[in-house]
Amino acid sequence: MFEQEFQVIAALLAVAAVVAAAAVKLCQPLIISFIAVGILVGPVGLGWVQGNDQVALLAELGIALLLFLVGLKLDPHLIRTTGPVAVATGLGQVAFTSIVGFGLGLMLGLSPVEAIYVAVALTFSSTIIIVKLLSDKREIDQLHGRIAVGFLIVQDIVVVLVMILLTAVGAAGQGDDLVADLALALAKGALFVGGVLLAMRYLLRPALGWMARSKELLVLFALAWGIALAGLGDRLGFSIEVGAFLSGISLAATPYREAIGSRLISLRDFLLLFFFIDLGSWLDFSDAASQLVAATVLSLFVLIGNPLIVLVIMGLMGYRKRTSFLAGLTVAQISEFSLVLAALGLSLGHIAADTVGLITAVGIVTIALSTYMILYSAPLFARLAPLLSVFERTRPRHADDEGGAAGSTVDIIVVGAGRYGSRLVRHVLDRDVGVLVVDTDPQALEKIREEGAQTLYGDAEEPELIDALPLHGTSWVVSTVPDRSVNLGLLNGLEQADYTGAIALTAHNDHDAERLEAAGVDVVLRPFHAAADSGAAVLLDRVTPRAGRDGTETA
Repeated sequence: MFEQEFQVIAALLAVAAVVAAAAVKLCQPLIISFIAVGILVGPVGLGWVQGNDQVALLAELGIALLLFLVGLKLDPHLIRTTGPVAVATGLGQVAFTSIVGFGLGLMLGLSPVEAIYVAVALTFSSTIIIVKLLSDKREIDQLHGRIAVGFLIVQDIVVVLVMILLTAVGAAGQGDDLVADLALALAKGALFVGGVLLAMRYLLRPALGWMARSKELLVLFALAWGIALAGLGDRLGFSIEVGAFLSGISLAATPYREAIGSRLISLRDFLLLFFFIDLGSWLDFSDAASQLVAATVLSLFVLIGNPLIVLVIMGLMGYRKRTSFLAGLTVAQISEFSLVLAALGLSLGHIAADTVGLITAVGIVTIALSTYMILYSAPLFARLAPLLSVFERTRPRHADDEGGAAGSTVDIIVVGAGRYGSRLVRHVLDRDVGVLVVDTDPQALEKIREEGAQTLYGDAEEPELIDALPLHGTSWVVSTVPDRSVNLGLLNGLEQADYTGAIALTAHNDHDAERLEAAGVDVVLRPFHAAADSGAAVLLDRVTPRAGRDGTETA
């Protein structure tokens, strides 16, 4: 239909814009609309992107840039603090899903080899989709977001090893050759990581310091570095994702990561559009109808079973049920890697086309439904919270060593230790006022505790938090969390606890501010308004008055 590849790209963008506009109008997630565009223009639809190398290339660039930016946010300190739970949860979920998935496959009439492929395909979740969703919700830096990214990366490493293993089996078929191939892969991985560590120590910081004289040069070098390591990772037999992620981590400890990240976000979002279009074009519905019962059973297992095992593991490690639940939702779908794995099994002759159709059907259902589950995680948790207490220890992690708040008296309680909350707390501490800070992020609490504040690990959305607060004698309870439902829940809990002090809650828009004022809040904090007023005052103080046309002075 189109004579040039440029015309194909132009047509894809036009269709994506129309479908995305319809999705926004219908209050649907954009990710689902982009996948729908891929199905529409793929082989089962209009056939525009069938075998289109340009779309596939743009998709791979988008994947590399996404994982590069994820790595850029994970400095070594965060890796050390979330590493144990990421490894335990990632490997635990892989083992659980593989074993149970294999049993379900056999029960559904699959052969042992087909059941193995299906079980492994159900194991992996989509790092790209989850990171995009968490980034859009601004939860990638929250505790559950960091843990989720950690165990998703663990899954990616496992799937790379599985694909290397399958490829080696298909090519060699000999035990000695297989062991040699795996040993070679491990050696290449060690050299790859070692080379990146050496570059971090001796090359990157001085090079970036010199290039930072020009922001354009700095961003260009960072982009080139990220894509180069992604390509090297792919060349070494790992994946684009692993290489790009390592390249981001290598720059995360430098003082330039914020400048680099802020300039690449728009480019990331543009390129990821092609990833979702490319993913949608892969989906094949030819054998999906015949696999309806099996696809339904396996989809329910992924949507319910995978989050449950994460809840169990994180609960045993002492995390709060909300953190465990939000992290668990991120594994309620299968990955694009699952489709790649199915295609590999088909090419090796291990599985038939109907098994590929089954995995495809599970992918469509779980990706679509899990997207809604993550986007609406807050109301979903509010409904399920009473049932989730069984997954939480009586004394959750850090609950008994974050300041001993229950038996102490403070003047102000601040809920939320983010950028706004921590700055507010510092001003309070400067006046020698006793303050207790409540948050679910251990790292944020550790920082604020070092500055002299008492801290309590807790979640403002949990009713049990109110019982742990030293409300007697407290003059103010301040929430710096801008979420309206969280603040209204906190307000209701304080009223039920007969709290008699003053309450200040935060709002980011006029509608939320009006709701909080109508609910009887003493003070509604408006950070954006306050910042704008302060900025305007500074600017106007420095503006020299000039004479108007009538000779009077004006600003």
